[in-house]
Amino acid sequence: MNVVRFGISIPPKLLEKFDEIIKEKGYTNRSEAIRDLIRDLIVKEELKKSEKEGIGVLSIVYEHHKSHVLEKIIEAQHENEKNIVSTLHIHLDKENCMEVIIIRGKIMDVKKIADKIISIKGVKHGKLIMSTATESLA
Repeated sequence: MNVVRFGISIPPKLLEKFDEIIKEKGYTNRSEAIRDLIRDLIVKEELKKSEKEGIGVLSIVYEHHKSHVLEKIIEAQHENEKNIVSTLHIHLDKENCMEVIIIRGKIMDVKKIADKIISIKGVKHGKLIMSTATESLA
């Protein structure tokens, strides 16, 4: 892989804080940390383009005994079967379960599917984490 070297100017205290953080996270050097920051910015910008392809990890926590909540979650997945890649079901305790659902498709579709599932009565918490598979992340 070809690389380009460049210099940046940064206040000493900001660099100190950055070095502390990357050390805590286990980076071996600043270059890797900066590359990850740049990649994250690229993904954030790509996710603003609702027609682009994206993939999301939706995690939800719900009370499994609440009025047919599991059936509604499964129904929402079947209605969007072409976008649902995989699911994982976890029993948290006697009342609560977690479902992790991988959703793929146009960014706007992934978000709509996630919103529909999160808004089901009985879902206590839901969070969608999105990414793109873009060539610009090299």
